[in-house]
Amino acid sequence: MNEEHYNKLVRTYASAPINDFYKPELEISDGKAVIRFEVDRKMFHAAHAVHGSVYFKALDDAAFFAANSQVEDVFVLTVSFNVHLFRPVVDGVLTAKGWLTHRTGRLFFAEAGLSDEQGNEIARGSGTFARSGIALTPEIGYR
Repeated sequence: MNEEHYNKLVRTYASAPINDFYKPELEISDGKAVIRFEVDRKMFHAAHAVHGSVYFKALDDAAFFAANSQVEDVFVLTVSFNVHLFRPVVDGVLTAKGWLTHRTGRLFFAEAGLSDEQGNEIARGSGTFARSGIALTPEIGYR
């Protein structure tokens, strides 16, 4: 695949309004994606640790972009995603790494791991992604 495509996907991700809150950094390569973001207390649940929805978003996004790195004409969509939470986290920078594991026709299978600053894996996820009918165009930030 090509760097121009990866860079356009990074800009698409940055243009998503939800990322104004998370402020993630994304790197994409061939069948891989890495997302980094800093923990904020606004991400906490009532027991003062990062909410599982934050884990899900990081894992899904990393696996998603690993899959979409292989598709240059349309946006892929998450069909299903499973998450396993291993340990709580309360501060620091989290890193989600996603990788494509398999593809068949219009389906893509990818996994992701989420680690804390010490390199401890705190969660893992796997998902199925499908080609959509949404073209990768400047209107969705692909520029």
